[in-house]
Amino acid sequence: MFELETERLRLREMTLGDADNLMSIFSDPVAMRYYPGTKDRAQTEDWTEWNLASYRENGFGLWVATLKASDEFAGQCGLILQDVEGEREVEIGYLFLRRLWGQGLATEAARACHSYATEALGYKRLISLIDPGNFASRRVAEKVGMKLEKEIIKWNKPVCVYSVQAA
Repeated sequence: MFELETERLRLREMTLGDADNLMSIFSDPVAMRYYPGTKDRAQTEDWTEWNLASYRENGFGLWVATLKASDEFAGQCGLILQDVEGEREVEIGYLFLRRLWGQGLATEAARACHSYATEALGYKRLISLIDPGNFASRRVAEKVGMKLEKEIIKWNKPVCVYSVQAA
């Protein structure tokens, strides 16, 4: 099974057994305020299945992040194929438990995903799609080396496209 490690986190493939942990984020209206809405149990299970399919089809997806010190669920971070104005792009996505916000965990995980995507998988360009009002997520993208490239309409709303070119 796939695993990435950082100083404080382990990123591993999701399993169907992760639905309860994911629900602790997906059912939180504050954590989900920049997404179309919260997710119920069935939607969370569908999300997990979608990621399992992405692992099989693409070799990556969003991974569960756990704290190394306690093996406690912290959130999700990983790589997602996205359609951006007709182009297939690889996105670094991240979403963590609200009580862990402000500790740099999303940045740490996103940096690990950036390194994996460029060094192990050979991707030269990575993006993050971010709601314009999500300033914390925008800061994470910037700390990973991304710059605001443009604003597009996706999911029926404005979305900032942050991007970085690998050296």
